[in-house]
Amino acid sequence: MKIIHCVESYSPAVGGMQEVVKQLSERLVRMGHEVEVFTRAHEDRNFTQLNGVQIRSFAIDGNPRVAVTEEEKRYVYTLLTVQADVITFFAAQQWATDLALPILHQLKAKKVSVPTGYSGLYKEEFKTYFEDMRTYIHGYDMNVYLSNDYRDINFARENKVKHITLIPNGAAADEFLPDATLDVRKELGIPKEDFLILHVGSYTGDKGHREAVDMFFRSNIKKGTLLMIGNKYGYFKRQYIKHPFLGFRYVYHRLFTRKRIVFGFYSRPFTVAAYKQADLFLFPSNIECSPIVLFECAAAGLPFLSSDAGNSEEISRWTGGGKIMPCSKNESGYTYVNIKKGTILLNELYANAAERKKMSDTAFENWKQKFSWEVIAKEYESLYQQLVSGT
Repeated sequence: MKIIHCVESYSPAVGGMQEVVKQLSERLVRMGHEVEVFTRAHEDRNFTQLNGVQIRSFAIDGNPRVAVTEEEKRYVYTLLTVQADVITFFAAQQWATDLALPILHQLKAKKVSVPTGYSGLYKEEFKTYFEDMRTYIHGYDMNVYLSNDYRDINFARENKVKHITLIPNGAAADEFLPDATLDVRKELGIPKEDFLILHVGSYTGDKGHREAVDMFFRSNIKKGTLLMIGNKYGYFKRQYIKHPFLGFRYVYHRLFTRKRIVFGFYSRPFTVAAYKQADLFLFPSNIECSPIVLFECAAAGLPFLSSDAGNSEEISRWTGGGKIMPCSKNESGYTYVNIKKGTILLNELYANAAERKKMSDTAFENWKQKFSWEVIAKEYESLYQQLVSGT
């Protein structure tokens, strides 16, 4: 098959959606299919092919819904003229999906939507967008959802969409099964006796970094390190300016206790090693769809403590590898952890190594059977083949 994957950004850009499309695209190539990714141009992308996946770049940003610029018109024209069996649009509310909405009925290939959550569904500025989506959503040959009970799939059900299927996210066996060759503690100077807590997420302000720091400082952990791995942006510097008390606590604990925070941007092999060598994953995120990091915890055998953002609670049940903290939500659908109650759960898991081990073993076995990218890529292949053959 000739498959087109349309996504807002792609490697070398990093992030959850980029990782999903990269994992699926490269595995479908290994299965013998031709895959091309349509995505935004990137200043560090000096290649048009990566691991067998063709990449076509467009100088487009934001979420325009009507093609105005020459690049936007080129993208629309390319969609209309490209020879493909399947075109899949990953994530709504961004240009790679939105520019295609008015022309869905003109595309000759089978059309698949993977909306990944509809993060703006409850926001006033997206009211018209989702009123229009009630019609557009029927133009796809299949709508793939990552959860069986989240705002995007419930929106589809409310609008009587017929073509719905569930395919979860996952983590890669070829990354997580081999033994780690890096010693994260040695590399970062973290004492062996420290309780190592990991957080992985872009420094956007919505991934619960501030909450994680607050809970870590409040906890009963006497000797510990909170390792935060994100992208290259200076999130923490901005947070210390906005929340001076956070900076004061950071300095205080650095000087007078055995609690320390390490944050930065690290390589993918380093990040995978961190998953495998940490004691607990702490993820009080504010907004998610289906967080890949929790599947990566399962693949690494790392127990997690998470907010209920996205379908985190569902992933906790699927894998058996984590606990969900009490949370509240605002009118825009953002999640906020109850810091006090979340810290109590953190203290309990810190004190109970046997429970952490049980969660670790259970999650790893469930991941191997159901949630590796190897398994999930085959589900996408089967879906695409069914659509193309009409079965």
